[in-house]
Amino acid sequence: MDRCAGEPRARPGPATGVHPSEFRRVFGRLPTGVTVITAYTREGPTGMAANSVTSVSLQPPLVLLCPARSSATWPLIRAAGQFCISVLAGHQEEVARRFAARGADRFAGIGWQPRRGGPALDDALAWIDAELRHEHDAGDHTIAVARVIAIEAGPGTSPLVFLRGGYGQFWRGRRESA
Repeated sequence: MDRCAGEPRARPGPATGVHPSEFRRVFGRLPTGVTVITAYTREGPTGMAANSVTSVSLQPPLVLLCPARSSATWPLIRAAGQFCISVLAGHQEEVARRFAARGADRFAGIGWQPRRGGPALDDALAWIDAELRHEHDAGDHTIAVARVIAIEAGPGTSPLVFLRGGYGQFWRGRRESA
């Protein structure tokens, strides 16, 4: 990484030997939204859960996601070249668990509608269709950057969030007093 002139050089410190469990514990304090990434393949629809999804740019509209390099599903989605991101609602914890499980029939009993990028899961808060543009190696994950080609928000209001190793919901508005 380039540094600005006059900027002090970083000194090696205790963070140079961060243990993966400590990294996970500390970053587990950062709540993330939960999504399912889906695509159409020759064998039928495929999908995976992901909480490393974020917007990157408004012009052009870009998003990124970070699939694990060990993912068996990401190569299928990559080959499709486009995908749909379903932003899960608070009541969809079981959907998230199903799409995170290895070897599960992920679409069994799950309602979905066809979209350009891939299957759009019923009851999600939003759907984002995107075309893969770039991939970058990033340790044990890949950073995938995609151009948004269509976007839609559903009527739901409460997102599913992941925090400290568990799922929960977030409501916006006034709290009821006891």
